[in-house]
Amino acid sequence: MSEKAAVLVAGSWGTALASVLADKMDVMIWTRNEAQKDEINEEHRNERFLPGVELSPRIVATTDMGEAVAGAKAVVIVAPSSAMREVARSLKAYWNEEMTIVHATKGFETESLKRMSVVIAEELGCEEGRIVVLSGPSHAEEVVKRCPTTVVVASLVEEQAQRAQDLFMNSYFRVYTNRDMVGVELAGALKNIIALGAGMSDGLGYGDNAKAALLTRGLAEITRIGVEMGANPLTFAGLAGVGDLVVTATSRHSRNWRAGYMLGEGKSLDTVLSSMGMVVEGIRTTKAARTISEKYQVQMPIAQQLYHVLFDGIEPRVAVEALMGRDRKTEMEVMSLETWEQWHN
Repeated sequence: MSEKAAVLVAGSWGTALASVLADKMDVMIWTRNEAQKDEINEEHRNERFLPGVELSPRIVATTDMGEAVAGAKAVVIVAPSSAMREVARSLKAYWNEEMTIVHATKGFETESLKRMSVVIAEELGCEEGRIVVLSGPSHAEEVVKRCPTTVVVASLVEEQAQRAQDLFMNSYFRVYTNRDMVGVELAGALKNIIALGAGMSDGLGYGDNAKAALLTRGLAEITRIGVEMGANPLTFAGLAGVGDLVVTATSRHSRNWRAGYMLGEGKSLDTVLSSMGMVVEGIRTTKAARTISEKYQVQMPIAQQLYHVLFDGIEPRVAVEALMGRDRKTEMEVMSLETWEQWHN
């Protein structure tokens, strides 16, 4: 009998990861949408999220979570951050300790500011070390075409990360392990803010100089808050950090870049969201980051200005002027001396 994995839910990234898994095993993908289920099962397509892509016949969709999870060696959760707690709560009735639990969602729970692994562990009633996070530079549109892709899987328990590595790794999808789960999750979530800013810069017509500076200073900003929250600074120089930042902030495949571009063109946030038709995690994350920066007393000037654009109605050009007019700084102000010494020693 073939091995089986379950994927929750059938968005673009969930479907792409199901395609990777289908190279090795049967995959059952869970959706709430009856029409989407029928399209995947009868036509082997998911046109709303991955138009023009033919899916493996080993991918079968269901609207019954219990059916999706039954007998699965692994459960991969790719729900939007806003729905993660609800999905994890529903999963609790069906999972067991033998299953590898992987999530691939890049965001925070806005109200609690908790990382997704914490939310899942709380709802399943297990240790956070049972959870694995998958992240890195990976557009769904390229993964389903078997373009070479490299990602990282992180867990507090090395054995769990290695299980996920074995699960996903194949000839076109290379997987590294990492013990810094906090850093990998923070990097994946926070880079969406910088990608919004990069799209906005392009929409304003500011060119490559401005975008390069934005990405560089954005990475410093992400690293600064990440280290204060307990992450390893080296994680932000790896696949989950600079790798994911580059791919998300420079590609038209990126929802966050596209949303930022439309904002830079002068479109309202409501117009942008209605035209996207899919979740733009960077918008929710910008709101969370503002609260996090206040909580940890760490400056995040790019996130702060994007918050003003998104939620206070400030014009994008005014936000850029505010960033360019900040007080003089030294480039090496990435983290506090005390924190740096803790990691260095």
